[in-house]
Amino acid sequence: MATKRKVNNLLALAVLSVIVQRPMHRYEIAATLRAHGKDRDMDIKWGSLYTVVQNMAKAGFLEVVGSEREGARPERVIYRITDAGRAEMADWTRELLAAPEPEHHRFTAGLSILAVLPPDEVIVLLGTRIAALERTIETTRAELGALTLPRLFLVESEFGLAMLEAEANWARALRDELAEGTFEGLELWRQWHVDGMPTEQIPELGERGTD
Repeated sequence: MATKRKVNNLLALAVLSVIVQRPMHRYEIAATLRAHGKDRDMDIKWGSLYTVVQNMAKAGFLEVVGSEREGARPERVIYRITDAGRAEMADWTRELLAAPEPEHHRFTAGLSILAVLPPDEVIVLLGTRIAALERTIETTRAELGALTLPRLFLVESEFGLAMLEAEANWARALRDELAEGTFEGLELWRQWHVDGMPTEQIPELGERGTD
């Protein structure tokens, strides 16, 4: 079970991961997060950054060490990580690496109500998805190949690429089963749509018992 954290927003962990380098103000934190590509690794909502930093300071993970002003711009408060912040960052990272949690995926949502569409349309849609995944995989491989960073700082990109490849392979296998007619229950599924079976009845047939 995930730990209930004082600031339970992955943006907080992202902030800790960059501010551990040196004290920063919020604008520098945001710029560093973007430069490191953290918005690709985590679901970052930039409009929440001010609130998250304030909450982290209240929780004792960050502390104010000064401020600076450039010309007519508003004063910028500079924060640094505390010992409690370092401990929180390490503990949170341990949890994310060791404890799997259910993650809601839009593709899973679509698969869960697959039967509302006729099989032939699903074949086409899966083909579209596979083509898009293949383009993303090709781009990601090229980007990884062009980077000169130590592998330690690329493992999250490697994982992302592996997940894309696994999804593409799985979707391709499902599409092929449908196209070749080997998918179990395919004819019944197709007949539902030929006969005009009300789509609201289809999910009822797929209800899973809990006994």
